[in-house]
Amino acid sequence: MTESTERVPLLPARSVSAPIAFGSAAFATPNLGCMTPDNAPEGAHASRWSDLDRPPLNTASLRRGILVPGGLWTSLEVVASTGSTNADLVERAASLEEGAVLVAEEQTAGRGRLDRSWTAPARSGLFVSVLLRPGAGVPVERWGWLPLLAGVAAATGLARSAGTDMSLKWPNDLLVTVDGEERKTGGILAERAGGDAVVLGIGVNVTLRADELPVPGAGSLALADAVSTDRDPLLRSVLRALEEWYARWRAAGGDPAASGLQEAYAAGCATLGRTVRAELPGGRELTGEAVALDADGRLVVSGADGERTPVGAGDVVHLRTAG
Repeated sequence: MTESTERVPLLPARSVSAPIAFGSAAFATPNLGCMTPDNAPEGAHASRWSDLDRPPLNTASLRRGILVPGGLWTSLEVVASTGSTNADLVERAASLEEGAVLVAEEQTAGRGRLDRSWTAPARSGLFVSVLLRPGAGVPVERWGWLPLLAGVAAATGLARSAGTDMSLKWPNDLLVTVDGEERKTGGILAERAGGDAVVLGIGVNVTLRADELPVPGAGSLALADAVSTDRDPLLRSVLRALEEWYARWRAAGGDPAASGLQEAYAAGCATLGRTVRAELPGGRELTGEAVALDADGRLVVSGADGERTPVGAGDVVHLRTAG
């Protein structure tokens, strides 16, 4: 996160109990209507779609539902396979309007935070990147909130459409509960594209089975007993929530407090109120209680001596279950 010259108060953890999960009564909204995919992505061959549990996305139907007059989304492309949707959009950003959406049925070189790889079987998840241009109305020092905004939007959209509770692990992991255990089912990656644009990538494990998980701590919507794993309404719901939150944040000049983003993130953050170990750049570590989220979206950790340290980069490990 970049350092901001304007401050809003720290938003502390509500308590050391579990967060209010997206999808619980406090965040409940009606589910979106379901669509049944009936066509493959452009350029795909029917022989690729052999797994009946994992049908291809319906590109034409998605366009009808997402590309509406006056809306944020200006183009939508679904490709059968690519290395990284983020890398593709960053490379093409100069020639695209704000609101370009790129979706891949399969990523062969997907990346997460800290240059970690992100791989999954074809059509088993959502692999989507969007191009945003916050413009002169939002100071650059507030752009660091965009990945957190994407996390709130993704959690909200998935909860609406999948019917499963979601929570956030700081800064941008999407969590579900599988057999009583927190599991990462998705993540966010934000990258600058030139001087005026940001590419946000969202990856979500939707139908991964237990024997397909890349690491023991991973999960999927299916393993979390989601009501629906139909990727068309899931994608539409995520993009709709992202458009809503982005409009609210931009209308407030990127102010995380005035837009409600800071409060929403803190309310659904499973990290606040937990004992954590922050693995910082340079091999340093900080252990303490995650007590607040500051104006720049940094996690404030209170050490054993009571000193509060804002953490803006690195990896955070939950050391115990809340409560």
